[in-house]
Amino acid sequence: QVQLVESGGGLVQAGGSLNISCTASGSMFNIVAMGWYRQPPEKEREMVATITNGGTATYGDSVKGRFTVFRDHAKNTLYLEMNNLKPEDTAVYYCNARKYYNSPNHGYDYWGRGARVTVSS
Repeated sequence: QVQLVESGGGLVQAGGSLNISCTASGSMFNIVAMGWYRQPPEKEREMVATITNGGTATYGDSVKGRFTVFRDHAKNTLYLEMNNLKPEDTAVYYCNARKYYNSPNHGYDYWGRGARVTVSS
């Protein structure tokens, strides 16, 4: 029901900045939050940033103070502004949308295909 497409990944030098975005299509009804998760090479996927429909953002400890997440509801687009990038930020970044149904009571996560971000020293 929901399609997520990331864009804006690439190669950046340590200390630099990069912006990535995620465009959603399909029905956004019952979407309660969106976010970014990343998977570094040979590591598990981890939360980067999430934002609720009300605009409350939560960040992973490793990116606090450096990354900013923003959601444009009108354009169905999620953004991630990444500043002061470090080599350990190198990962595939995945866009997430969480849908919740009251009846029946269950949730469902949608995922994009990922955008690769490489930070060199």
